[in-house]
Amino acid sequence: MASGIKDKVAILGMGCCRFGERWDAGTPQLLAEAFDEALADAGIERKQIDAAWYGSGVEQVNVGNSSIPAAVALRLDGIPVSRVENMCATGTEALRGAVYAVASGAVDIALAVGAEKLKDTGYGGLPSMYKGTFNDLWMPLGSAPAGFAQLAAGYRNKYGFSKEELKRALAHVSWKSHQNGTLSPKAHLQKAVTMEQILGAPMIADPLGLFDCCGVSDGAAAAIVCTPEMAKALGKKDLVTVKSLQLSTGSGVESGTDTWDGSYVRTTRNAARRAYQEAGITKPREQIDLMEVHDCFSITELVTMEDLGISSDGGAVKDVLDGFFDREGGGVPCQVDGGLKCFGHPIGATGLRMAYEVYNQLLGRAGKRQLKSPSIGLTHNLGGVPYLGVAAISILGLHG
Repeated sequence: MASGIKDKVAILGMGCCRFGERWDAGTPQLLAEAFDEALADAGIERKQIDAAWYGSGVEQVNVGNSSIPAAVALRLDGIPVSRVENMCATGTEALRGAVYAVASGAVDIALAVGAEKLKDTGYGGLPSMYKGTFNDLWMPLGSAPAGFAQLAAGYRNKYGFSKEELKRALAHVSWKSHQNGTLSPKAHLQKAVTMEQILGAPMIADPLGLFDCCGVSDGAAAAIVCTPEMAKALGKKDLVTVKSLQLSTGSGVESGTDTWDGSYVRTTRNAARRAYQEAGITKPREQIDLMEVHDCFSITELVTMEDLGISSDGGAVKDVLDGFFDREGGGVPCQVDGGLKCFGHPIGATGLRMAYEVYNQLLGRAGKRQLKSPSIGLTHNLGGVPYLGVAAISILGLHG
């Protein structure tokens, strides 16, 4: 019987480049920025890495559909390097490959790295990257803002919120992230905005205005992992270990039957249930100290609070407006670094960037945005659209 991966893998080091409009660098340079920081943090040499997983979502405009360019950029000579892609969960998928390799005993030290160079595509949003069956059958005329605006409609219809109530809660979600982003020197957007600016911004897909949507950016992040025993042998004293790493993929049942009411994301709920079981978490609202969730849109973050079991069903609006997810005074601070709202969403890097923030918070290295003594944190990715996609959750915590 499967025993899970709880505390079988430690993070030896992590790195993250500055996200933004990186006209000064190509994908290889972004990868090198993140990798060099991770390598220095780990305190090892490049030759000690046994295997690597590279996450990249849009091979047409990046480095191609193989792992070879990443291996060349990072001089990973002679070791297995695999390219992975799983929509917006790609960065976490790379981490999952490295973590599972160490947990299985197949390798001693593994690298997970992800990058995306989206500002060079010429698109205002994500390019049309998923050709064939997914687009043709499920969303031939769809867009991301429209798909998530439908989630807002389903949520409001189920719980009876007025349009004004929901918009104010969504505005607070974005306001909170922008406040936090001012303290993140690696964020793309580092400017605070007012509630009035958010509520008065141009509409993109009702009820989602301009500030309800995350941006597009370039970025890269990396993690080096090994067993806790090896980390200690290498001189690490304070360890962050992986408590759980779970992924759930949709089968299309939501859009093909009447079992889904459009108010939640089933893949997130499935992944969360398994992640909590693996990590031994029974009361997430009390046991989770901070979260980095997939706030591609403000409604996504709000609904995710319920899908993760932090808020009760229909209770996230009150929690948001009460400041429960705020960095200062919140019960479970969310998007402490500004989230996708301020970093943007370079697909292959996002999941690892989230883990980077949790890792640094747990080690007390987050600078001006440091929380008081967190011991366990959660990351969440959501790829595709609410009724068909993939969700990934990692739970990281202090060891011992």
